[in-house]
Amino acid sequence: MPSLTAENYLKTIYHLLEQEPDGVTTNTLAASLSIKPATVTDMLRKLSTDKLVKHEKYYGVTLTDKGRKTALEIIRRHRLWEVFLAQKLQFAWDEVHDMAEQLEHVQSDELIERLDKFLGYPKTDPHGDPIPDKRGKISIHDFKPLCVLTQKQTGVISGVTEHSPSFLQYLEKNGLSLGNEIEVMEVHAFDMSADVKLNQKKVIHLSYDVTKNILIKQHGK
Repeated sequence: MPSLTAENYLKTIYHLLEQEPDGVTTNTLAASLSIKPATVTDMLRKLSTDKLVKHEKYYGVTLTDKGRKTALEIIRRHRLWEVFLAQKLQFAWDEVHDMAEQLEHVQSDELIERLDKFLGYPKTDPHGDPIPDKRGKISIHDFKPLCVLTQKQTGVISGVTEHSPSFLQYLEKNGLSLGNEIEVMEVHAFDMSADVKLNQKKVIHLSYDVTKNILIKQHGK
């Protein structure tokens, strides 16, 4: 079984490949993990030897089928633990990520299958991210960042791409949570900030840094 460090690499590579599908550079991976590129290079050699990644000098790193399967197993464990912490232990959605980071490394298939059953086989975590099933199949949603919606377009908040406690606390403070209705009232060309109506009631002003990290399922989509 991969070490805790190796699991963190595989999960991080998987997430980075969602933005850079052709390959993740050593420097990008090092920056994401907050470690030195030389340390990353050493680990990538080990992961390559274990046939978990493919690392080409000028093309970056990608996951092998084995590596992708392992990464999805880790993500499955992480997101199921987030659901458990939020639903059963009543932790706020800005608290569960760091706890799940520790729990995700418990490598017991039986435990995770019982956890999944106990939770009622949830499809998404508290942040709206899809949970891979036990075969490694993961749903692809058609959500769009709020920042791409134009005036009078509507939808439902269905996910976030930024999971930092400060961002989630900001959303909570402004009443922005999963399932809330959103209507774009105006987009300001100067800074791409937007005025949006929440649940057909109050209008709030959101910066571009906020709207680009809120995922919307548009009505009729």
